[in-house]
Amino acid sequence: MNQNNMTPSLSPSFLERMKILLGEEYPLFLKSYELPRTFGLRVNTSKITCEEFEKIVPFPIRPIPWIENGYFYDETSRPSRCPYYQAGLYYLQEPSAMTPASRIPVNPGEYVLDMCAAPGGKATALGSNLRGKGLLVANDISTSRARALLRNLELFGTSNVFVSNEAPEKLTRSFPEFFHKIILDAPCSGEGMFRKEEALARDWTPEKSSELAHIQRQLILNGFDMLRPGGLLLYSTCTFSPEEDEGTVSYLLENRPEAELEEMPWYKDFSHGIPSFGNGNASLKRCIRIFPHKMNGEGHFMALIRKPGEALQTSSPVATKVDKAARKLIEDFLQEIGLSSLGGHPFDWNRVEVRKDKVYYLPPVSCDFRGLTFLRNGLYLGDLKKNRFEPSQPLALAIRKGEATSCISLNINDERIPRYFKGETLTISPEECSKSKGWHLLCVNGYPLGFGKLVNGILKNKYPAGWRV
Repeated sequence: MNQNNMTPSLSPSFLERMKILLGEEYPLFLKSYELPRTFGLRVNTSKITCEEFEKIVPFPIRPIPWIENGYFYDETSRPSRCPYYQAGLYYLQEPSAMTPASRIPVNPGEYVLDMCAAPGGKATALGSNLRGKGLLVANDISTSRARALLRNLELFGTSNVFVSNEAPEKLTRSFPEFFHKIILDAPCSGEGMFRKEEALARDWTPEKSSELAHIQRQLILNGFDMLRPGGLLLYSTCTFSPEEDEGTVSYLLENRPEAELEEMPWYKDFSHGIPSFGNGNASLKRCIRIFPHKMNGEGHFMALIRKPGEALQTSSPVATKVDKAARKLIEDFLQEIGLSSLGGHPFDWNRVEVRKDKVYYLPPVSCDFRGLTFLRNGLYLGDLKKNRFEPSQPLALAIRKGEATSCISLNINDERIPRYFKGETLTISPEECSKSKGWHLLCVNGYPLGFGKLVNGILKNKYPAGWRV
């Protein structure tokens, strides 16, 4: 996108406000609209280390200096067509949008909430950091967006997740002071994304910020009330609007006076929050602003808020029961593929639940989700059919490299991989498989892509129709 078609889309009211906001930096900001947008990916470190990824990635990448596991790539690389993307090894995300999840410390075993989670950029990062321990609640009020969110979490192999489709105020009633960490990437006027999405610039009005600030202020109170003592809330937007940024954080500080703003890991090209844009509280300087004329990314705002106090006791482990016949069918399958662990942890039968012949692997902690609308509780393992267990695509993607012995691993350039993604059967030579028949994981250089069933040297394709590319 160049300035010739971008500048007319920018409202004079918006430009005037940015001139006041930026002062002498305003000309550089305006010039940033002449520059092309940047493209980024974030490595799924629950499946592969950055060092390993750098060795195998088949297109040029450059480290994003303020994101530990983030990389720039060229638009022409088309990484969504790479088999490693279908294996869930990385997520495509605008570089600045990676920053919020990188600035809230999430540790395995914690209970974490992403309040407005779709399409999944921040939720997949949080889930990766949890390493299969604790609980991730990923919520979006839009049903269609929540479905896209679920798909991305399945692609990443996230097993300890509850994907809900609820209004945040209802979540607040279900989870008072429950979560250790919360991300609220609030719906906003999107001013920071004008260069990326010109339609946002065309639709912008001066009144939009006030309308959205009203929503944001209720959301941030909801989020703070779900935070347990000692917990952290990361509030973020992709707008420059002071009313939606420092103004919303000021509203929280005034209505929850115990809330404290925390420092975040700093990068040299970040900008501080501006207290005069809010209620003058000096701690607002601890907020972070990202401007496109100073960094290789779009606009963003972040504030990290602590609820003082000591953490409360966590919930007890989940405990379920599966009838003997169903367990036998599942066990037989797991033995057939030689599964030694799942997502880096021993397989836990206390987490297995059967609902109407569908088998799920629940998060490892006991929670009361009654009354909430949800798309998924845990990992969908597969279906119980007559005298057999049929595995799911999410199960394939939850299995880490080396966790199963019944694998067929193809090179990334093998022409059979794109044919597999189209649902075609594949010819497999005896030396390429661990056994002559039965269930196998098809992998790209050891990283699972999906299941197939081998019969007489032919792999019957079990890649689901809804996943095909």
